[in-house]
Amino acid sequence: MSAESTTSAPPVSPVDHRPAVTVLSGFSPGAVHAAARTLLLADDRLIAIGHDLRDIRDGVIRRTVRTATEPIERATVTLVHGCVSCTLREDVLPALVRLARERPGSDLLLILPPAVEPEAVAAACAHCLVDGAPVTDAVRFDSYVTVVDADRFLDDLADPGDLRDRGLHAAEDDHRSIADVVAHQVEFSDTVILWNRPETDPLDLERVKALVHRLAPWSVQAPVARVRRTGRHDPDRPGTLGRALEGRALALHDPEPAEVTSILFESRRPFHPRRLHDALEELTGEALRGRGQLWIASQPETVVAFESAGGGVSLGGLGYWLAALPVERWTETSDDRRLAADLTWDPYYGDRRTVLALIGLRLDPVALTALLESCLLTDAELSEGFDGWRDLPDPFAGCFPLTPLAD
Repeated sequence: MSAESTTSAPPVSPVDHRPAVTVLSGFSPGAVHAAARTLLLADDRLIAIGHDLRDIRDGVIRRTVRTATEPIERATVTLVHGCVSCTLREDVLPALVRLARERPGSDLLLILPPAVEPEAVAAACAHCLVDGAPVTDAVRFDSYVTVVDADRFLDDLADPGDLRDRGLHAAEDDHRSIADVVAHQVEFSDTVILWNRPETDPLDLERVKALVHRLAPWSVQAPVARVRRTGRHDPDRPGTLGRALEGRALALHDPEPAEVTSILFESRRPFHPRRLHDALEELTGEALRGRGQLWIASQPETVVAFESAGGGVSLGGLGYWLAALPVERWTETSDDRRLAADLTWDPYYGDRRTVLALIGLRLDPVALTALLESCLLTDAELSEGFDGWRDLPDPFAGCFPLTPLAD
């Protein structure tokens, strides 16, 4: 007697009919719009949405929607508050949802103005509703693409000036530096387009390629023809400064002598606040970019975010270390963060640790590492313990306020 064998068919994944959105950013408008034209000409169903923010400080923005061959709409919008977050919430995201409904067979290309950082778009999508529903009910964010102008990138990344120096600031209190915005655009990207002219020096182009790779080793450098419908965007990816907390790589450690250097410094031992403060200018003077998380002995509850670009430095709070929180509150953080903390937990320090990346041209890794190590607590200072560390002279006192824990 024989038994008839049966096999079950694999489950069929549902077809995703949402229009795919490619978010295109970059600090060089000419290069960004050249890339956009190339994409539009390659697909007659692609619709581009762009915003002119030159009058945003007066509450006025201008929206243009077009295909490769014709404009679809031009509109002037007046906002109650002229700022980037209001523009995203009140016009950009609603326009994406509306176009997805009106033209369901088309994909969308969102072209960001130079001063709008792609992470701001992702944050708005995560928290804003359109017609009472998440934006992602109507569209799928496929990839965040940054266009790097190879002939301008190094100068912009080293520029300490504010956006207002070029008339690009989005509000009167917008004091972001040019270098910060350029770095953030590259670091948040899933895909980078390197845009160059025929006369670009090949050695300069290779240097920019290497620098972009060290700034964003998680992104893909691709020609303009291969940046759409890649599915590269991960909506759960943490912001750059929080990568190490979530157990993700912060940077490549590539200290070997080379024109482009990337140094990754890690330490369980905390920083002495005054020595760290006094070393900041030297620490950031040579590096084009610095980023990461620090822990400072005098503030053992606080994760301190560190970033530098264009010679400037910024420090801010990233909340509590898990070791400083009651265990029952750990569920308020992500699964990835708790898993990363568990894998690296120290019996004394808990999850407290410094992870800092410094990236630049021809850096001296030995000297920079020695400088950072000289800022750490000595053995004698360590012996004072947590209670003693709180009394250390602290130039950062009061700079990173935390929400008080409930009794």
